[in-house]
Amino acid sequence: MEKKFIGFLKNILRTRGYSMNRLAHELGVNHSTVSRWLAGKNVPDARSCQLLATFCSIPAEEVLSVAGYLPERSASGRCEWPEFREYAHHKYPGELDEDVIVMIEDLIASHRRKKHGKKSA
Repeated sequence: MEKKFIGFLKNILRTRGYSMNRLAHELGVNHSTVSRWLAGKNVPDARSCQLLATFCSIPAEEVLSVAGYLPERSASGRCEWPEFREYAHHKYPGELDEDVIVMIEDLIASHRRKKHGKKSA
């Protein structure tokens, strides 16, 4: 994911004519922070992604996706969300036990039924 974000950020700097210093100043971060992003040592936090999106006048979802906070968009423009179990094992390895995962999956299923006007059995 870092390589994708590096290319994304380099493209913004190049096409918009921004320097690393200007970007750092506008986002309220240190020059070294932007340097670490460009070196692939870090990705910006969600707040910095939002600020970057606002500063560059691009959708926040695009920046958050490239930084790895949201799923990538498919060619159709739709987000492809992983199933919760897959997401939980990736995001919280060893932290959520099976009972918690099942409970959350049940809540998601209940929400989907309500959203589509189906009553639970």
